[in-house]
Amino acid sequence: MNQDQAQSGITLLGLGPGDPRQLTREAWELIQTISEVVVRTRSQVIEQVFPAGVEVVAYDSLFAGEDPAETSAKIIDHIIQLGKRPQGVVYAIPGDPLEADSIGIQIARRVEDHYLPIRIVPGISLAETALLLSKREKGAIVTIVDGLELSRKHVPPFPPTVPALITQVAAASVVQDLKRVLQAVYPPNHPVQWVDPIKRSIDFLPLAELETFDIENPFTMILIPPLGESTSFENFQEIIARLRAPDGCPWDREQTHHTLRRHLLEETYEALEALDRSDPAAMSEEFGDLLLQIVLHAQIATEAGEFRMADVIQGISEKLIRRHPHVFGDVEVEGVKGVLQNWEKLKAAEREAALDRPDKKGLLDGVPPVFPSLAQAQELQDRASRVGFDWPNEEGVLEKIAEEMEEVRSAQDGEARGREIGDVLFAIVNLARWNHQDAESILRETNARFRRRFGYIENTASERGLSLKDLSVEEMNRLWDEAKGQEPES
Repeated sequence: MNQDQAQSGITLLGLGPGDPRQLTREAWELIQTISEVVVRTRSQVIEQVFPAGVEVVAYDSLFAGEDPAETSAKIIDHIIQLGKRPQGVVYAIPGDPLEADSIGIQIARRVEDHYLPIRIVPGISLAETALLLSKREKGAIVTIVDGLELSRKHVPPFPPTVPALITQVAAASVVQDLKRVLQAVYPPNHPVQWVDPIKRSIDFLPLAELETFDIENPFTMILIPPLGESTSFENFQEIIARLRAPDGCPWDREQTHHTLRRHLLEETYEALEALDRSDPAAMSEEFGDLLLQIVLHAQIATEAGEFRMADVIQGISEKLIRRHPHVFGDVEVEGVKGVLQNWEKLKAAEREAALDRPDKKGLLDGVPPVFPSLAQAQELQDRASRVGFDWPNEEGVLEKIAEEMEEVRSAQDGEARGREIGDVLFAIVNLARWNHQDAESILRETNARFRRRFGYIENTASERGLSLKDLSVEEMNRLWDEAKGQEPES
């Protein structure tokens, strides 16, 4: 039987690890009947498996200086066109055609769109061969990911608590991108393994030196050992669920959304303090404490059937994608100003849609009353400004501050003066907003400066054997100016 009598459409042929003795019976029989085969690249596997009478069509020339992803797309389109011929096409892939080759997988997904029949001839897995070489236990959890797909990411889409086998590492440019992606999670000294399932060889080197390896075989793979048991978000969720389990921690089991409210607020302020100090170690710790609160609330909600962590992640992910069509869609914007303008249009559309809901809320109802007062005032003013309730220029804001100050002076009693002082504060927050400043943050910075300068006065007095009460106001002011003079100019 010749190829004209073979199956039309597309045949994906798995060649196994390259030894003709390890072909499946189905693959061996097919190879005896064909006169032409298409391969991604010529290799030792191809030379060993196909007899001399088979014409081998390879795409090696497409790889020269081109982006591997673009090359893959061209190959897929060409194979689909060949599959429309009366004799169809056989595309041969080392290993198994649907396990470690993105081209085979994408062809299998797209044949229905072209009404093409497809035949899949399995082969012994290259990934399994690679895992055996690295002495991984059979049945152990391993993530297998296509290198071309992974190289286009920004963070690895798999947990670092399990080993990952990266296939399709066929070009130096792919290795550079893989290193960038992996270093978003793994440290530079993390050991990685280059595994060649064809040559049955394995090499070890740190992640920081990933690009120094000389790729001799296009089917070489990278094995990333696990980073550690407590390094994945999934593992963290398991810890929280264990604490809430019937045999877990009595304190954690008693917590509710309401009892944790105070802790969430405290952890938020501690994280802000670490940010204000620009202390990376403290930031890392405080963000962890803040994440604990989020995951604990999600676990409580899961147990009550309210929502799951997956719902939280899905909701915010969809919102980010929806509000960034210039990144995830085809909308074009110019600079930050264009982004903010488009953002406001999208939020306005969301607010319009919300007005049709039975539980519709007013424009200001979304501002939490538990916000710190300055932050709450600024958000209220910002939302009112979106519908035109604002001063036409900054001069109006300054005049309002002067007007409110005069009302403080003319207030008849303490209660009235308190209200007027509140109006002054509200107006000053508006001035911060007009100057694109966050009132809460700049007052926190002022508080920190006051604490630092007053501490200098206190320490200087102590060094002189004096108490603060022993210093006159003039002496305190002089020390204040000294402390101020020692601060770096901003």
